[in-house]
Amino acid sequence: MDRDAAGTSDAGSRAGGDASAAIRRRNTRRPKYSKFTQQELPACKPILTPKLVVSLFFGVGIVFVSLGLVALLAAHNVVEIVERYDDACVPPTNIDNKIGYIQDVTVPKDCIRILTVTKDMKQPIFVYYQLDSFYQNHRRNKTCNFRYVLSRNDAQLRDPKNANHTTSCDPEKMANGKPIIPCGLIAWSLFNDTYSFSRGNETLTVDKKGISWKSDREHKFGQNVYPSNFQNGALIGGKMLNASIPLSEQEDLIVWMRTAALPTFRKLYGKIHVDLKVKDKIIVKLINNYNTYSFGGKKTLILSTATWLGGKNYFLGYAYLVVGGLCIFLGFAFSLLYTIKPRKLGDQTTCPGTTKI
Repeated sequence: MDRDAAGTSDAGSRAGGDASAAIRRRNTRRPKYSKFTQQELPACKPILTPKLVVSLFFGVGIVFVSLGLVALLAAHNVVEIVERYDDACVPPTNIDNKIGYIQDVTVPKDCIRILTVTKDMKQPIFVYYQLDSFYQNHRRNKTCNFRYVLSRNDAQLRDPKNANHTTSCDPEKMANGKPIIPCGLIAWSLFNDTYSFSRGNETLTVDKKGISWKSDREHKFGQNVYPSNFQNGALIGGKMLNASIPLSEQEDLIVWMRTAALPTFRKLYGKIHVDLKVKDKIIVKLINNYNTYSFGGKKTLILSTATWLGGKNYFLGYAYLVVGGLCIFLGFAFSLLYTIKPRKLGDQTTCPGTTKI
């Protein structure tokens, strides 16, 4: 009986100990054991021998140089017609007072420019306007400390229920006691020069559909939000908006509201779906409304084709060439150094008592 009682007592104590251990394990929040959490998975740690390093430099260099040449070739195939017109469209009588000319509403702003096609241009032909010295990313009013890039309210642009949400829209948030839709300096300064094109007796229609990002049209600008009280204050900014068209369909505004990061930028105005032949004369009738004279800016009209890589931009190709050339140079330098002063490698075997990685 004593032996049985002792056995029963030992079993009970072990059961109690197991239960206590289980409780302790639950309370310690210790993760379940696995090779991943304990960093015991097989790993590969290659030894960087001189031959491997030189091969990597040459391989990366050849790949980058090849990509650079392809990018440069694609950019070279883009045909562009660039025409700066801000000074050319100022009448000779106002050349010494450009600001007065652009601010005088009684002076006509019509202007005609003639562009010559230098190479065949396949449709679609993209029409851009380019502004210089316009800081959309950080234009600041020194007196009131307004930040241009933040002068907007995205909630108001998305939902008509948020029409009164004009916070962060200073100083263009209210006019005549009513909220402005869309409010803010960005919308207020909307680009308002217009262009029309013709070739001989043929009018070249500018398609303004699909020039903005699809995600902006569908998610940032509401289909039931309409302009209201816009450009109705004491100071008129840029373009007027049609109050009967929802913001999601006013693509000039959507393109403008995606602010540029640099002071020189291009924005898409429209597309021409007609092929242009070399030596064609394109007559551009434009209205020179936008005031860039007060801050010394420039205005440029651009007609451009595009390739699979986009428009004319040599930066990407040159960047690849520079990096690839640097890698090839380092490959030659390391090869020469290893040939002149070779260094004997140490023992590459695994040390006793350690786990091979």
